[in-house]
Amino acid sequence: MQPSVPRTRDVPRPSVFLLAGAFVTGLLLVLHGGCGNHECVNAFDCEDANPAPEGQGWTCVEHVCQAVIPKPPPETDAGTRTDAGTSTDAGTSDDGGTAATVSVKIIAFNDFHGQLEPASGSGGQIITAALPDGGTDRVNAGGAVYFARHVADLRAKNPNTVVVSAGDLIGATPLLSALFHDEPTIEVMNQVGLDIAAVGNHEFDEGGPELLRMQSGGCHPVDGCQDGTGFEGAKFKYLAANVATGPDRTLFPRYDVRTFEGVKVAFIGMTLEGTPNIVTPSGIAGLTFKDEVETVNALVPELKAQGAGAIVVVVHEGGMPALDSLYNECKGISGPILDIAQGLDPAVSVIVSGHTHQSYNCTLSGKLVTSAASVGRLLTDIDLTLDAKTGTVTKVQAQNVIVTRTVTPDPTVTELVSRYKGLTAPLEGRVIGWIAQTLLRGDTQKDPTGQSTLGFVIADAQLEATRPAGLGGAGVAFMNPGGVRADLVRDPANPSDTGSITYGEAFTVQPFGNSLVTLTLTGAQIERLLEQQFRAGTATRILLPSAGFSYAFSASAPLGSKVDPGSIKLNGTTVDPAASYRVTVNSFLAPGGDGFTVLTEGTNLRGGAVDSDALEAYLTAKSTEAHPLPAPALDRITLLP
Repeated sequence: MQPSVPRTRDVPRPSVFLLAGAFVTGLLLVLHGGCGNHECVNAFDCEDANPAPEGQGWTCVEHVCQAVIPKPPPETDAGTRTDAGTSTDAGTSDDGGTAATVSVKIIAFNDFHGQLEPASGSGGQIITAALPDGGTDRVNAGGAVYFARHVADLRAKNPNTVVVSAGDLIGATPLLSALFHDEPTIEVMNQVGLDIAAVGNHEFDEGGPELLRMQSGGCHPVDGCQDGTGFEGAKFKYLAANVATGPDRTLFPRYDVRTFEGVKVAFIGMTLEGTPNIVTPSGIAGLTFKDEVETVNALVPELKAQGAGAIVVVVHEGGMPALDSLYNECKGISGPILDIAQGLDPAVSVIVSGHTHQSYNCTLSGKLVTSAASVGRLLTDIDLTLDAKTGTVTKVQAQNVIVTRTVTPDPTVTELVSRYKGLTAPLEGRVIGWIAQTLLRGDTQKDPTGQSTLGFVIADAQLEATRPAGLGGAGVAFMNPGGVRADLVRDPANPSDTGSITYGEAFTVQPFGNSLVTLTLTGAQIERLLEQQFRAGTATRILLPSAGFSYAFSASAPLGSKVDPGSIKLNGTTVDPAASYRVTVNSFLAPGGDGFTVLTEGTNLRGGAVDSDALEAYLTAKSTEAHPLPAPALDRITLLP
């Protein structure tokens, strides 16, 4: 029987109480050796209670341990090596192992974000050249069916190949993946042949227990297996060297050591230390995120003692190249990755990075440092030459390869994506509104004010949803820029493009299922909130206000004094520091997400609609095909000298 289409309301995430309870339960089970009678919460319980025989592993299906062959899931002991890829040779040298060098290929990518279909607009393109007239040459790139083909073509060049992901493989995903709690993305990556995945901040969007389920399999605890086929979990290994669940314990293994023709290569995987600042607190309950450099350097002696002469760090943290730096260049690189590269032990030869969605190919502090943009538009092709006796790296080179859409699609991935599309199509293709022109996300590199036509529309929608007294009585709404995940595109060169916006497109813009929260702040607290946009050592995050709210700031002013208090106005009236105002934000910001801790001081909290529902209602009410929604003016934030 054909499975029914998942319900729209299945999209929001499990409750905080469910996540917290499941996570605590999972930790207790791991610490106390698993459940009796072969019961389990995840595969780690099975392994702890019943050590697997050689060549066998465990998975947890419907809370029952089941044997699986050939790949056992990784244990949760910090630093424990697993059988897969650690003690067996990945290839045999042609001359019986006496070759002077061994060649190893690493195929790397980052920030895939469940983009199974090709992204639209500029988000699905790579700039290949700058033109004399100021324009750019672009190539359409990405899409899982093409991504899989490119990986296979690169892998065919060397039997000693490892495919790695530097975080955010899932989370902040389009409807096609998110509606099924990102199971489609995991299944596609199993087909692609991903070997190792470092956790990123978005891996924690649905909480620790859900991330454990991504590894070990089993149906969702609330929604079940919505496609009707079950879920086996990831065949690749998640690594989380700096995500601690307790003393000397990590959520996933800290590293994976692989052997190629007798030579050992260690891969350390981790996310950014600042993950707690950008993830909903309930998603990381019970977890501690440690310094990236200290974590790696502490592991180097342990890895050397195991005979690993080459060390690769796969980290979900990155840098920002200059605006004119092309996808295979390294112009004007800045950001946290510089300090990480400088601080890491010289034994580290390669750093595969991510998080910033940028592309670069650099040598920093004597280490190769790469990043492959985002959403599967690039792959980084890294070739290591290793000394066959010492295992050390004698040569390393890399190039970013565009995932063009001109290759033959992978048939297995095509079938898998098509099956899920058939389930989502009725919901995804429903038209909910029309736009007069493309609505864009903000970019502080291009516009220091950080203004965004799409971000303003979202803020306006949230204000509209909470303005009535019975729904919160809001006077202003603020949207976080990181929550705006894609543009809404209307092609002016295509006369048949009516500017229609589908539910699927709108969901891709806001895929988190956050709810709206209205709270009371004083005018003085609103000023402090605006000042928290600017912080030392971290990227500026400009909140996107709803219509009627405006202010000015000075980029050259000192921290804490950048915003002109007299310029903060609501509906033309200067905000009174002593007066109270009703403010709407989403449920990520309300508990202090993105470092906006002033919001935790708010009073009289009132819950509201899901953010994507608010946007749908706004587009439906404010637009028709004959009268599409115009882009709002970028006049709410002013930059002063």
